[in-house]
Amino acid sequence: GINAEDKSCISSKMETISSFFQEYRKNTAERLRIIDGFLLYILATGIIQFVYCALVGTFPFNSFLSGFICCVGVFILTVCLRLQVNPKNEFRVTPERAFADYMLCNIILFLVVFNFMG
Repeated sequence: GINAEDKSCISSKMETISSFFQEYRKNTAERLRIIDGFLLYILATGIIQFVYCALVGTFPFNSFLSGFICCVGVFILTVCLRLQVNPKNEFRVTPERAFADYMLCNIILFLVVFNFMG
């Protein structure tokens, strides 16, 4: 069974996680929370692709590599977007300009990935 020390350790960890999410919701702008949710989605997609490749194999290797590189590239570009639209950072770029740059870079990334797939 679970002894008293383990229960207090689990309780302490749950309190820490709960307070983290409360502070995150209170102090993070909605725009940044949406971007963070998209980052979690991209991360999950990359993990699923990698696990699928490990379990099933890499027969169409270019397809796997293209999908995985696309996930990594979009993740990096989205992190850059998050840094630029965060009001606590001192970027002299409007959020609209940052989003336009983000979209342009994604289009270029997707063209490269489609070209690589063959």
